[in-house]
Amino acid sequence: MENETSQKRFSLPRQLRLTSVSVLLSCGLVFLFSPASQAAFWPLGKAERSESKLPNILVDNQPINRSTTGLLTSFAPVVKKVVPSVVKIFTTQKIRVPEGWGFPFFNDPFFRRFFGLPDEDNQGSNPRRVPRAPQQRRAGGLGSGVIVTADGYILTNNHVVDVADEIKVMLGNDKKEFTAKVVGKDPLADIALIKIPARDLPPITFTDSDKAEVGDIVLAVGNPFDLTQTVTMGIISAVGRKDVGIEEYEDFIQTDAAINPGNSGGALVDILGRLVGINTAIVSPGRPGNLGIGFAVPSNMARYAMEQLLAHGRVIRGFLGVSISEVTPELATAFKLPQPTGALVEQVNPDSPAEKAGIKPGDVILEFNGNKVNDPRDLRLAVSQTQPGTRVTLKIWRDGHERVLEATLKERETPEASSGGSGGEQQPASDFIPGVEIADLTPLLRQQFGIPPSLQGVLVTNVEPDSPAAGPGRDSLRPGDVIVEVARRPVRSVREVLTVAKQVQEDRLLLRVWTRNIMHYVVIKRTSEP
Repeated sequence: MENETSQKRFSLPRQLRLTSVSVLLSCGLVFLFSPASQAAFWPLGKAERSESKLPNILVDNQPINRSTTGLLTSFAPVVKKVVPSVVKIFTTQKIRVPEGWGFPFFNDPFFRRFFGLPDEDNQGSNPRRVPRAPQQRRAGGLGSGVIVTADGYILTNNHVVDVADEIKVMLGNDKKEFTAKVVGKDPLADIALIKIPARDLPPITFTDSDKAEVGDIVLAVGNPFDLTQTVTMGIISAVGRKDVGIEEYEDFIQTDAAINPGNSGGALVDILGRLVGINTAIVSPGRPGNLGIGFAVPSNMARYAMEQLLAHGRVIRGFLGVSISEVTPELATAFKLPQPTGALVEQVNPDSPAEKAGIKPGDVILEFNGNKVNDPRDLRLAVSQTQPGTRVTLKIWRDGHERVLEATLKERETPEASSGGSGGEQQPASDFIPGVEIADLTPLLRQQFGIPPSLQGVLVTNVEPDSPAAGPGRDSLRPGDVIVEVARRPVRSVREVLTVAKQVQEDRLLLRVWTRNIMHYVVIKRTSEP
């Protein structure tokens, strides 16, 4: 089995002055919990409680005494209490990948010669030729998780377990190994909940992440580079970090505590050992290591997702139906806004709650249900955490005046199923193009094929030699290509590709394709006949 760690690439905002950066979705986790005398029990899902009692988690929201001036010489007492809560997660996945594709080292000339593969420069007039038939490989992943209940519920990142065929969990102290099952996944916040058949486990204690402040000391505990139960220390560098380009719902805690590959899914905890965040990604331009910029999903967001997954098997989010952007000082002047605040409505979805409420492009949403909207992130998070069917008030700015509108939210449809499963849809698309296999993009596939996280589309995983798309010319497809449009219509899933393809009556299909950082159009015949 090949042991790999996840990696994403994304572009940071200009103010961070990093142009090409890697987000290493490490797979690891940190768990610390405060003394039992400080802990309180909080029952999950009271409103949705079924006959089977939902598990309880530990919560301690008492504020930290930040006025203490005494010198703290060791965190050893806290670490000793939390180490038993740190678990290691191993995942395996069976993937079908043509020779030379899917694993980046196969494109390196040294490795191609080492494994007896022809150099890409010496493949003659057909550089797209695949020398051998597709093979099935086992891809391995390493991650971490945090125990949240005594009866085996474990919180981690979605990208750690998203496409796994098998999940193994190893407990820290006695190194017992368990097979885990996925309870639910939330790809939009990169949170997943898994369960192992175990009892009397030591759970983490949650705390209110909204009370975390820049400058607070935090600890990160996990399994970086397969080094089990590693503890690092730092401070909270920023809160409410947004527009990082990692996930759709971003409210990250930024920290300089050392986080490396193997830490994703791990915990970020305060000096009392209480969970303030789930470590998710790091910035590392040009090398796979820590540079002091890490991001963690706040514990409040992770806890909300966990509640929803336990109660419903999926995360239910409100949906307003608008595309929004930030109000810059220039836009504020153009719209005669007193201050550059709020969320600018760029587009309104047809038949959405926003359209029915009378919201129009060019409106600036200033308040949501009486709460100020400082930027698009505020509105996005507020809407997502409001139950569908709720009637909300919206204060907007239009034509130099404030107005108040009312809307009834719908439920947002998630791009991927939140309940247990092995990941995105993958199938031979005979109704699309004969001999072409396509798959929904997942974090693991993005890492394997080097696909940017911002790129949306459907991955080509295999092209049979006799397929009409397998020609040597420009109008052909190859594994690793990403189809972003079919017949001039954007596509984001296998289902959308097949739906659009069925509506096209012509024998030739126009595709817009991403190939190795180049976007181009191709025309593919859907039959092999000349």
